Amino acid sequence: MKNSPLRNVLPVLFGFFVMGFCDVVGIATSYVKADFGWSETLSGFVPSMVFIWFFILSVPVALWMNRLGRKTMVHISNIVTLIGMLLPFISYNVVTCLLAFVLLGIGNTILQVALNPLLTNVVKGDALTSSLTTGQVVKAVSSFLGPIIAGFAATVLGKWQYLFPIFAAITLLSEIWLRLTPIPREEAAPAQGAGLPATLALLGKPSVLLLFLGIFFVVGVDVGTNTVAPKLLLERCGYSLASAGLGSSVYFICRTVGALLGAVLLVKMKDSTYFKVNILAAIVALVALFFAKGAAGILVGVGAIGFFCSSIFPVIYSAAMKGHPSKENELSGLMIMGVSGGAVIPPLMGLMTDWLGNQAGSLLIIGCCMAYLLFCALWMDKKVVE
Repeated sequence: MKNSPLRNVLPVLFGFFVMGFCDVVGIATSYVKADFGWSETLSGFVPSMVFIWFFILSVPVALWMNRLGRKTMVHISNIVTLIGMLLPFISYNVVTCLLAFVLLGIGNTILQVALNPLLTNVVKGDALTSSLTTGQVVKAVSSFLGPIIAGFAATVLGKWQYLFPIFAAITLLSEIWLRLTPIPREEAAPAQGAGLPATLALLGKPSVLLLFLGIFFVVGVDVGTNTVAPKLLLERCGYSLASAGLGSSVYFICRTVGALLGAVLLVKMKDSTYFKVNILAAIVALVALFFAKGAAGILVGVGAIGFFCSSIFPVIYSAAMKGHPSKENELSGLMIMGVSGGAVIPPLMGLMTDWLGNQAGSLLIIGCCMAYLLFCALWMDKKVVE
């Protein structure tokens, strides 16, 4: 089967832009905390409203996709996201704000499970890897622009929550574009697929559990660093909320550059070597960030963590697939379920920050996540890759 024309590929790639919306929860946490006068502990649960759904829905969505099809699941994700983005615009209060993040998380979970497989419907052969990488770059650009859009909404439009209708409009554009695009149908799913109990039972294998936790903690580092970056600028440098979004933007710029470079280096380096070198460098950056006082030091530290951690997720994901090639579909659902680390780590960061009285508490939690990732890298070098 030949590759589909570019007009069929572009609307699928544009879906990755919508996928990046979940990362706006980093700067949004600071706005919600200020709007409703919440403590660090309470505001730390805002990312949980988004990322907990990866734990609850990833495997069921993968099973539903066998019945409904990939394109249909992407349509469902767009509709759920669109409804969520309109709620705070219609009425902005605690309930509608939290419900918006819940629906964003549900929509994003469905999208992440369905969109990568959908891309294989329109791109085949050697072009698939580069197309998947392009999709991740599109997602990273969206993540980078999120704090900028929030700052624009706050300073120019007068209210940060005007970010939501902007996201709604982009989601609607993505939905209309995809509906107007013919997508080749995927191959029929096997009649007897693995059920939910059998899939979850794979976590009983030590290697699968270790890699699942690796995904869990690397996403925790990702969401945690994105969340703490603007808070460090607020706390240590006296930035305004609108300006503090610069921390998240720098993080995502560096993560994008790191992902592009990682795609090149991983062709030439052993995965476990790349993992070890980058997680050690990220730990060094975190230690420097712990002591940084000025804006330049904070931005360099945050950017370095984004850069060095940018390609750890695909390394762990790939190791899971290579280690158990007969269970790829089930393992894919489990690894995406590990994205729920983004729901668990920020509340722990908030709790530790309230206990210590400053953002050093958040950095300590991120450090614990990195310590596990270093253990995972060393284990992979001996047990999985070799």
